[in-house]
Amino acid sequence: MDLLNTLLDKGLRRELPTRDEALAVLATSDDELLDVVAAAGKVRRQWFGRRVKLNYLVNLKSGLCPEDCSYCSQRLGSKAEILKYTWLKPDQASEAAAAGLAGGAKRVCLVASGRGPTDRDVDRVSDTIKAIKDRHEDVEVCACLGLLSDGQAERLRDAGADAYNHNLNTSEGTYGDITTTHTYADRVDTVQKAHAAGLSACSGLIAGMGESDEDLVDVVYALRALDPDSVPVNFLIPFEGTPLAKEWNLTPQRCLRILAMVRFVCPDVEVRIAGGREVHLRTMQPLALHLANSIFLGDYLTSEGQAGKADLDMIADAGFEVEGTGEVTLPEHRATAHAGCGSHADTDAGAGCGSHGGGGCGPCGSTAQEAAPEKLVQEAARGSEARTDLVSVRRRGAGTDLAPNA
Repeated sequence: MDLLNTLLDKGLRRELPTRDEALAVLATSDDELLDVVAAAGKVRRQWFGRRVKLNYLVNLKSGLCPEDCSYCSQRLGSKAEILKYTWLKPDQASEAAAAGLAGGAKRVCLVASGRGPTDRDVDRVSDTIKAIKDRHEDVEVCACLGLLSDGQAERLRDAGADAYNHNLNTSEGTYGDITTTHTYADRVDTVQKAHAAGLSACSGLIAGMGESDEDLVDVVYALRALDPDSVPVNFLIPFEGTPLAKEWNLTPQRCLRILAMVRFVCPDVEVRIAGGREVHLRTMQPLALHLANSIFLGDYLTSEGQAGKADLDMIADAGFEVEGTGEVTLPEHRATAHAGCGSHADTDAGAGCGSHGGGGCGPCGSTAQEAAPEKLVQEAARGSEARTDLVSVRRRGAGTDLAPNA
């Protein structure tokens, strides 16, 4: 089809699609889905070959968060029965990281709940980074500690951090319906602080919170304008005990369309399938590897993932290979110059989204569904069966006496 040929050509040139083209990807039919995956897969292979980067999460501090992010099981007022513990000691975190690295991960993501780190927290994490790198000098370390104050990104960089993650999560127009204790602009500011400090910026989204197609395109265009090196795509895990527990809006087909749209808009960026892939992609996870070049190995922050060996088998069976520690993830033009999510020559890279006032089509939840196109409403209804059997709270690994899943 002409749309996919156009998007393929643009992806190979790192040229920004139009918003209408991005929206058209999300509106394709199930009959067209394999064609969409094939076209986006060619873009993925152009920039990343058949390599899959493995990342491993270590939850340094679980629960006990004062923020009210509606999607989060660690939020203020959450009744989700998750693990709750305060800061792991550096040696405990290093031991947890070692399990993921032994399983093939090349990046460790150190995450702590909370609004943002105190200076003492930065010291703790700095000690943890040193403990990990003393044992594994080639490992990449990404910190994810919330909103950063001035100078903290530089301190993390000096401690050995390679990257910093802070997700935009959803469009600017709907952000206030998801979180009230901080703003979308706060999140943008933290990504910019990480970038300015010379850290590799990592920022992504959460799909499935009741947003419209327009909201998804808004946030992905905003991410492109922010120029991250990696874009994690999370699919909402509707934890019982959180405000979004009833938001079962995703089908495997919609998840694949979302990943394809992200790949077309950010062709040469590390696109990572993050939380919720087992819950929503289910048996279609291998197809998603044709779109994303990065996944998390094993468990997530508060939920369990599929067995680490199953991840490795899936990658091999789908004809892909695990990226080695000696391989550079990003294409040469990005790895050497941080050239951007596409080309900085694009004059419309931030048009209609980001901090310039791009809006959504209604708040998260039922209103957003009513404002969405008819096709989205029909697809959401088709995917709304609550698969609570696939949501498993993490009871092993960091913060427990049980062996981790890696």
